Amino acid sequence: MPPMSLTGMVTSVGKMSKTATVTVARLTQHPRTRKVITRSKKYLTHDPQDQLAMGDKVVIRNCPPVSKQKRFVFESKIQQGASPTSSPTSTTTAAQTSS
Repeated sequence: MPPMSLTGMVTSVGKMSKTATVTVARLTQHPRTRKVITRSKKYLTHDPQDQLAMGDKVVIRNCPPVSKQKRFVFESKIQQGASPTSSPTSTTTAAQTSS
């Protein structure tokens, strides 16, 4: 397969060691109605330093197989994902106890 780079969003991380799931969306045209449709595909990506977080926008590139399903490797981070703030459950429990 020729070298190719894809841009996508990290949708799952932390469930497998050194692996992140990246969803890549692309626009395509419906053959009959000619409407523009968004199609997406998930790729298991090798992340050697476990540095990716949910919501990061990243560039991945294909590589020789790392495992049974991993065919892409993390190349660079374009945009940092939203940093988690205080969880809403802790604020609601504090509000309930003060009432």
